[in-house]
This record gives sequence, C-alpha cells and structure tokens, in this order.
Amino acid sequence: MSGHGPSFGRIMARREALAMLGAGACLASPFATALAADAGTSSSCVATPEQTEGPFFVDERLNRADIRADPVSGTVKDGVPLALRLVVHRVSAQDCAPLAGAIVDVWHCDALGSYSDVNGSGARTAGQKFLRGYQITDAQGGVQFATIYPGWYPGRTAHIHFKVRGETPSRGRYAFTSQLYFDDAMSDRVYVRAPYAEAGKRSIGNRGDYLYRSSGQALTVALRESGPGFDGRFDIGLRLA
Repeated sequence: MSGHGPSFGRIMARREALAMLGAGACLASPFATALAADAGTSSSCVATPEQTEGPFFVDERLNRADIRADPVSGTVKDGVPLALRLVVHRVSAQDCAPLAGAIVDVWHCDALGSYSDVNGSGARTAGQKFLRGYQITDAQGGVQFATIYPGWYPGRTAHIHFKVRGETPSRGRYAFTSQLYFDDAMSDRVYVRAPYAEAGKRSIGNRGDYLYRSSGQALTVALRESGPGFDGRFDIGLRLA
C-alpha cells in the first residue's frame, strides 16, 4: 500500500529539472520555501512498507536538521540540495493522528556512493559523520532535514534510509525502518552534474533494484523545484497498536 501522501507542491516537469540543474548547488536557506506549512495537505493515512535497515546505520546521536557537514572537520558534502520533510502518523483501523515525540533518523551515501563512519567495502570513513542525523517529531508529526540528493553505488538505486523510534504506553518501545526512493528520470539528470558525474554512469536504476521492486513505488518521494535544489515531502504511516 502507498506510504506517501499528496506531493508537497507540484511535481517538477523534466524540462524544469534541466533548467534547475543548470543553476548552482548552494542551499542558502534549507527551508526557505514553506516546507513547514502543512496547512492544506493531508496524509494518505495508510501503513508505510517496512524495508531492511541495510548499510550502514550508526547511532551517532546527532540531533540536527542540517546533516550535510561532518561535525568533526566541518567539511560540507557537495551535491544538489534537498530539503526533506517527513511527517509521521499513527495509523489504526479507527483513525490517523500525528505522532509527536518520535525520533526520526536519516542516513545516506554521498554523491560518490560513500557512507560516513564505515571501514570496509572500499570505504575508509570511520570517525566521519556526514549525511547522518535525527530530529524529533513536532506536534504535527513533522521533522525536516537539509541534505543533498543521494548518490548511488553498485547494486542499488538512489535511496535514503530512515528509522522511526519511540515509546508508547500500549506497545512500549518500537522501531520502524525503511527506505525512500526517487524517480529514475530525476536521478539521471542529477547524476550528470558534478560531483555525481565522477562516479560514472550508474549501473542500476529502480527496476533493477530488488528492494525497490518489493515496495519502492509506495516509498517514492515527490519532488518540486526550490531554487538550486529540491523540496520533498513524504508521509509515514505506522501501525503501533
């Protein structure tokens, strides 16, 4: 079943994406467009498909909205800016309500396919903490992150990992993990830009990704143009009864 609500704004046309990608890649104000304004939008209020945690979750305890920088070195990862809003709902047979106070972690690879804080699989990034962080959902169930469009690595299409954690009186502690995906046409246009182009032509798209084939359509984020980058919103529905 679909886990995403109506897109936040209109989906960007391909010719607009081309025009946007000709612009610079600096995000002056990650949430300058009205990402926080949920008035007039509603959730689809259905359960979001769960997917494997995959590589490489590390509980860094980084409470931050802007995850682009390594907090140790201060180095900021280059890439097409992405302002991502996630809205978490508690779904039951009777109703659907915002889930406040939940911890939402996100993590993903950089423009060249590397995760932070990893040794192995060709990566030497132990101690670095770029493109990781968490936020706590507000009264509307929302969190927002400033990041970059994710790169790719062999065997996987473009994706972002997320985890929702918390505690309820009825269920106790819970943890829900899944992944977010993007339209192939959008990825193709992003990946001809620097620094993504340094990785060469990607080896796999959505249809070739075994995880995307299982429930990826229901986990695809609708994007809209926002200055030099994109805004995206995704509604997460959790069954916690």
